[in-house]
Amino acid sequence: MTERNLLEGKVVVVTGGAGAIGSEIAKLAAAHGAKVVVNDLGGNADGGGRDTGPADRVVAEIAAAGGAAVPSYHSITSWEGGQAIIADAIDAFGRIDAVVNNAGILRDVIFHKMSQEDWQAVESVNLAGSFYVARAAANHFKLQHSGRFVHMTSTSGLIGNLGQVNYGASKMGVAAMSKMIAMDMQRFGVTSNAIAPFAYSRLIGQIPTNTEANRKRVEVLKTMTADKIAPFTVSLLTDQAADVTGQLFAVRRNEIFLMSQPRPIRSVHASEGWTPETCLERAIPALRGSFYPLEKSSDIFTWDPV
Repeated sequence: MTERNLLEGKVVVVTGGAGAIGSEIAKLAAAHGAKVVVNDLGGNADGGGRDTGPADRVVAEIAAAGGAAVPSYHSITSWEGGQAIIADAIDAFGRIDAVVNNAGILRDVIFHKMSQEDWQAVESVNLAGSFYVARAAANHFKLQHSGRFVHMTSTSGLIGNLGQVNYGASKMGVAAMSKMIAMDMQRFGVTSNAIAPFAYSRLIGQIPTNTEANRKRVEVLKTMTADKIAPFTVSLLTDQAADVTGQLFAVRRNEIFLMSQPRPIRSVHASEGWTPETCLERAIPALRGSFYPLEKSSDIFTWDPV
């Protein structure tokens, strides 16, 4: 295989395509022959603002490298926006073959101080936005009997993090959405997978450096560059990955992880049925040995990225 033909003839939409991770995915997909729609509203890390410049710059970089790309400035946070993004791909290149749902925002705050707006803003981008864009592409994928979805989830949802109830919940929803899309669309030759990326980006850049521990953490995070996420993402968009679907992955620097999915691990049974009292006396003590501790993502990934 040559570097130029893995995605030759494919049209790929990348949401958040002007951000750190999204731009690397867009540029690598183009380097492998894809025609790319760089969708980016040009907002800031918490979803505010609007600027066409970032998407234009990535498109210009792709063109300068000999690739084909167009910008798309529509917001993913509405049904109409999702439809318009896919229409941009059809209008520019005549088809749509893959969607990378990469756009996301943060509104970190401890739960008891989280506002309704903090919740709704994050959910509207991270979860609803991923649905709107994927749904807009679904009928095209069905008719052509092919298509690739890659959705960016997060270990904030899969494992947990402090101050991110809104972000973690939305990203856990993305993981579930990806699995359900895979099941519903399998009959049409369509795949759907989710990746939890570890990369230093403007979202991670919101971490305060007011303590020595946080400063050291940020220095480690800076070694996890966004370009490390792109190769595995692009691989999932290819025809060669047609049998990879419904999976959860994580990518951290040069590490690629297959993540577990919830399954029963221990059970108890009472032929006479349960009462609250017997649950307290027998069920909970029997299950307690398999309880999960309240771990953060950093408690699981305890080694430095390699």
